[in-house]
This record gives sequence, C-alpha cells and structure tokens, in this order.
Amino acid sequence: MNKLEVLYEDNHIIVVVKPYNVLSQGDSTGDTSIMDMVKSYIKEKYHKPGNVYLGLVHRLDRPVGGIMVFARSSKAASRLTKAFNEHKITKKYLAIVHGKMEKEKDTLVDKIEKTADGNSIISANGKEAILDYEVLDYNKENDCSLVSIVLKTGRHHQIRVQFASRGHYLLGDQRYGVLDNKQISLFSYYLSFTHPVTKEVLEFKKMPLKKDYWTIFTL
Repeated sequence: MNKLEVLYEDNHIIVVVKPYNVLSQGDSTGDTSIMDMVKSYIKEKYHKPGNVYLGLVHRLDRPVGGIMVFARSSKAASRLTKAFNEHKITKKYLAIVHGKMEKEKDTLVDKIEKTADGNSIISANGKEAILDYEVLDYNKENDCSLVSIVLKTGRHHQIRVQFASRGHYLLGDQRYGVLDNKQISLFSYYLSFTHPVTKEVLEFKKMPLKKDYWTIFTL
C-alpha cells in the first residue's frame, strides 16, 4: 500500500495527499481507503488504543489523486462540513482535456443527474453544477489543454461530465473519455481554508507526479 504523504497535522485536522485509485472511504469492495490509511497512521504515531476518530468532510473520486483534509475532532468536522457547504473552502484541480478550449477562461454551468449505474449525465432534472476554469497551456502535438479548475459545487463526477459534454473529455478518463488504460489526468492540487479552531488561513499546494499524461506539460 502507498505510504501516506502528510502535508499538515495538529489535534484538530490532518491534511494528506490521496494517491490515485484509492477510495476516499470504504465501500462494498473492501479495498483500503485513504480514511483507513490516515486512521492507521494516527493510531501508530500517537499510540492510540481502540478506534481512531476521523471525520470525512469531502471526497475525491477513486481514480483522482490530490489534497484532502480530514477532521480529527467532531468540532472540527462540523465546522469544516459547514465551510464546504457554504463554499468557503477553495479547491482547485489540474486537468488535461482533449482539444483546444474555445475560451481561455470561462464558467461552466449545467444540471447534473446521477444515474442508477453510478455515472452522471447532463439533465434538466439534475442539480446545478458550476465550475470556473482557466487554460494554462495548450499542446498542439497532442491536441490537449492543461486547465486549472475551481469547483463551485461538488456534484458526482462533475468536472469529468461537464468537460466531456463539450467534447473536451479528460485524458485517461476511462468512463467519460477514451479507453486507453492510462491514469486519469485530474488532480486536486490546491486547497485553502480557515482552520476550524485556530482560525488561521491555511493554504496547500501539491503537483501531480510526472507520469502518464502529466509528462506533456511543464507543471
């Protein structure tokens, strides 16, 4: 199993990097999740007997890697959850999308509905999905664009569906893009929020590893 990469920790929160293809929390597969990894880390480091409290306040899709914050106390969990719900936490993603975007910067607004098979679709019956993006670079040889994305809402597979619906599927997206057996080029590289207890503004950045499609661009 991957070694846990910890960016920050105190008595109230812990900020880590979720590896690609690791669940955010356990599911019916029984596979190890990032929550399991963080709990094991806390248990071992602080010699904690019994169950370790860890609050899940947001998620990343299984194939997606990047920065996540977990709560180490119920007080921190409720305050962070409230901050996420009120869009007071800034999350930015890097993605490599097929083709050249029509605009250098734009806001994408759709309605997204989760379907019975676990996918998501653009649908009039769906919930509002909003994101802002900015093109950082374009590679003509591979006909793909590097974009930075700020999520305004957190719908199921939102980034993947919104770009794919416009003909700009994410490279390596086996579900909404082209089946190519490479890692999805989506990474949560930036997280900023007010500490739930100390009120200090915290900011974290982490770039994806230079492999698969990430070798196309200088990050």
